[in-house]
Amino acid sequence: MKIAVVTVVLVALTCWRAGNVGALPSIINIGAILDKDGDMQELAMRYAVERVNADPKMLPRSTLQTHIDRQPADDSFQASKRVCHLLSKGMAAIFGPQSENTANHVQSICDNKEIPHIETRYDYKLTRDEYSINLHPYPPALSQAYYDILKELKWKSFVVLYDSNESLVRLQKLLQDSSWKVHIRQLVPNTDHRPLLKQIRWSIETRILIDVREDMIYEVLKQAGQVGLMTQYYSYFITSLDFNQMDLHEFRHGDTNITGIQLVDPNSKDVKDLVEKWKLGERLKGRSLPQDNRITTGAALMFDAVILFASALTTMDKSGQVSIRELNCSGDRTWQHGNSLINYMKWYGSRAIGANTRDTHRQPYRGVRYNPFDPRQNLNPLSGMSYYNMTEQVRVVGLTGVLRFDDAGFRSDFNLDIIEMDINNRANPLKTVGKWTPKEGANFTRMWSTDTEDDNGILKNRTLIVSTALTPPYTMLRKSSDQLTGNDRFEGFCIDIIKEISRQHGFNYSIEISPDGAYGSKNPITQEWNGIVRELIDHRADLGIVDFTITYEREEAVDFTMPFMNLGISIIYSKPQKKSPSLFSFMSPFSVDVWIYMATAYLGVSVLLFILARMAPEEWDSPYPCIEDPDELENCFTLLNSMWFIIGTFLCQGADIAPKAVSTRIVAGIWWFFTLIMISSYTANLAAFLTVERMDAPIESAEDLAKQTKIKYGCKKDGSTYKFFMDSNIPTYMKMWTTMSNARPSVFTTSNDEGVERAAKSKGMYAFLMESSSIEYVVERNCDLMQIGGLLDSKSYGIALPPGSPYTAKISSAILRMKENGTLHRLKDKWWKGEGLCMNEASSAKSSGAAELGLANVGGVFVVLIGGMAVAALMAMCEFMWNARDLATDESASFCEELSSEVKFIMKCSGNTKPVRKRAPPTPEEPLFTYGSYAPNYGYSERK
Repeated sequence: MKIAVVTVVLVALTCWRAGNVGALPSIINIGAILDKDGDMQELAMRYAVERVNADPKMLPRSTLQTHIDRQPADDSFQASKRVCHLLSKGMAAIFGPQSENTANHVQSICDNKEIPHIETRYDYKLTRDEYSINLHPYPPALSQAYYDILKELKWKSFVVLYDSNESLVRLQKLLQDSSWKVHIRQLVPNTDHRPLLKQIRWSIETRILIDVREDMIYEVLKQAGQVGLMTQYYSYFITSLDFNQMDLHEFRHGDTNITGIQLVDPNSKDVKDLVEKWKLGERLKGRSLPQDNRITTGAALMFDAVILFASALTTMDKSGQVSIRELNCSGDRTWQHGNSLINYMKWYGSRAIGANTRDTHRQPYRGVRYNPFDPRQNLNPLSGMSYYNMTEQVRVVGLTGVLRFDDAGFRSDFNLDIIEMDINNRANPLKTVGKWTPKEGANFTRMWSTDTEDDNGILKNRTLIVSTALTPPYTMLRKSSDQLTGNDRFEGFCIDIIKEISRQHGFNYSIEISPDGAYGSKNPITQEWNGIVRELIDHRADLGIVDFTITYEREEAVDFTMPFMNLGISIIYSKPQKKSPSLFSFMSPFSVDVWIYMATAYLGVSVLLFILARMAPEEWDSPYPCIEDPDELENCFTLLNSMWFIIGTFLCQGADIAPKAVSTRIVAGIWWFFTLIMISSYTANLAAFLTVERMDAPIESAEDLAKQTKIKYGCKKDGSTYKFFMDSNIPTYMKMWTTMSNARPSVFTTSNDEGVERAAKSKGMYAFLMESSSIEYVVERNCDLMQIGGLLDSKSYGIALPPGSPYTAKISSAILRMKENGTLHRLKDKWWKGEGLCMNEASSAKSSGAAELGLANVGGVFVVLIGGMAVAALMAMCEFMWNARDLATDESASFCEELSSEVKFIMKCSGNTKPVRKRAPPTPEEPLFTYGSYAPNYGYSERK
């Protein structure tokens, strides 16, 4: 009984399923309106239909049949008629066309008849029609991808070449960023683009974005190469998804950096296997695929569209009975299953069908992924489940990746490969260097080892043009340059640097002098550069090296390497004339105040000694030592003797008298200590004052220059120093700039050499501001000049390269290596101090010892000597005449007779004795007086 019941149930269930399964007709018609040039899309659609029909898991009891109609791109009327004709045959979906005008009419008809309209074209719409689905990546998402990639490439300024207004919409995200400097240029199809490309060639832009039709890309790049835009200094970004279809072998030799994107990876295993099977099938039918083993993005999207349609229809077939009817455009009938089918396709893989309406397509995927290329997978693991119970996700993987759609039905979730031209791979000139995803943005995944190998060989065996200017000691002509050729004509600090860098990286170079001899300044009116910078911008030179200051303005125009020298602005000024020694320079060791204090001390100590000597009993002695009990005592420290004692001991000569009392000896000892210190200090300081030549400069710093108006000062016009003062906000430098700019005649020079010469010839009336390194070199060779003050700022010299140069990193690393191993320091010593005349003179003076003292240094001592002798002679004359007067009075003779007698005796110059002239004895009436006494040890003393 139980077995019978089970049998009945199974039979009933089988009959129920038989009534529901296989509801689709055996032949399912699908139509396509394609453009005249849609050969590849037609082939892809037919091959996709063949794959579906051959797969037993897809529409197992039905067969897809294609009805393809080719129409002109702009003939919307004929396209509408052809769609109506296709619908009259009973179509489950309409594919295409690619033209916007035609597609809009087709879409209108499909919406009216509720027929799914499947597109693979670029369509910038903010909303999608109810019965429309587009597998092409959503344009705003593509624009975000462009933005992320260029931002990762660090493009801050570039040129956009476009062909239609559609491109501006596609690049809207890039154009909205105000931090980027974007120049937009339109290319007219089927015309000569070289005049416009030449304008770019003469500008400073080296990064170019190309957003044109696929058939224009090759011609644009070809004409760019003809005008010199396909060199190693230029970078291109191609927005076309079919960039991988281009033949880039012609552009490999220019070393140009060309970057693009691709939606389909032609090198993936799945795509290669599919293309091989596709080729085999086409050959069996007597046809061949264009462009060997390559499939365009449009063809891949058409293939995925058919797969998505078949997958959705197969799933819908299992949920209920589906019928396809013939429709008339003039009638009111619609296809009742069209809405369900388009919903299956829109939500297929983005959300569980029939699940909660919560947005889950951005959540981590945990569902089942269907891969049409994997025959081991069933079509749908959910088969047999009812429509309202299907809660597990199913995602279709096509040639263009996982087919996902957002809530609005746009395909905004897709992945792109970032590809670049590989100049070292002849077989496959394109290589994948990164990926872009909506969540993570651009992520470059270059292999470090591969990049290192490419970078190491980027300079090998190349010949670079080096632009420079003649500026000692950076670049100079050899003395025999007329007899030499090529690089042998030059020598200098920068020449040795380039020679060392070329040795490290194995490249050749050719040195050329800048045509106008300028480093590079920007004309404020025309905004054009001159000098070496102009040569680099125009790519007439690969390197620019001289005393090239790295400034913000120059950095905006060209690239700079790591600095090879750090320096700052300083002042060069003529040395002041040697100050003639003062006649009394021997008094210079002490100031006037010290001399006054010493004279005061001398007088004070002399008076103190005199007073203390009179107070001390030990200082009073008998004038006659042989008399034990004298009537009178005598003190030898009179005021004059005290002064004589103090001056004698001060000059270290001693005296014929000495103190005896304790108090006077203390005074003498302290005075001798004072004398020791003062004489030692004087002697030590006197040597320095007599041997060191003092030069007093009227200015010592930039502040001194700013405070005065007598001495003029200036700098090189339009140089980095000129820009520094012009743009400075520091009050002192602003004042200096105002003074310099208003000076008449002009204080600016055309070169540093002119400024140095002007400073040397101005006799202290002109100071020149320039880089400290150049000043060091000049003062080593011109002994009449010197550096004043410290550095006003901090700056650096670097090697300039064209903007976007691929050699910047390698040359910077070479400079860093030269810094670390001391090569730069050794080269600077060689060119700054190796031939310095002033340094040699200083060394010679140092080796020969102290400088000789001339009469000018010690002439004051002779003056004092002569003056002292004159005073002594004068005093002797006064004493002599006074003595003659006394004798004349005593002898009752005339003054002239006595003076004549004394002069005659002196003039004899013979004999050392002189008779004593005595007065006659007094008469008894005259009182007897004793005029004085004489003691051998104490001399003559007068007494009453």
